[in-house]
Amino acid sequence: MRSTNHKGFTLLEVMIVIIIIGVLASLAMPRFFSTIEYARGVEAMYAIATIRQSMERCYLMRVSFTGPCSDFTTLDVEDPSLTPGSHFTYLIDSADIAYTITATRNTINGGDGFSTMWLNFDGSAVTRGGTDNFGAVQ
Repeated sequence: MRSTNHKGFTLLEVMIVIIIIGVLASLAMPRFFSTIEYARGVEAMYAIATIRQSMERCYLMRVSFTGPCSDFTTLDVEDPSLTPGSHFTYLIDSADIAYTITATRNTINGGDGFSTMWLNFDGSAVTRGGTDNFGAVQ
């Protein structure tokens, strides 16, 4: 007598499981990538805060944001763009009593090369903002 007890999965069952996994993955991946990009935005906010602190210390010594206070070579902080694996490039634009620090997303690891975050000090108030992927930054 032959045994009719077969163990295993049919091709149809395996295909259904693969389709279900594919659908779940397609729903989860965009959320995963947006979470990663959010974390990279936090990297930029931290770097901007560090640059801001350094500029404020420089201002206390020189009573102006222009000159040495607008250049990474004379500030007491290294340009975060030079850090290996940095996802942003940073720019300081300063006037006598005002400045703007801008972080632009580069194209490393899927960056778009044009989304920005900024911090602006106009002499009396600080404002923050962003464009594209970082438009919700406050």
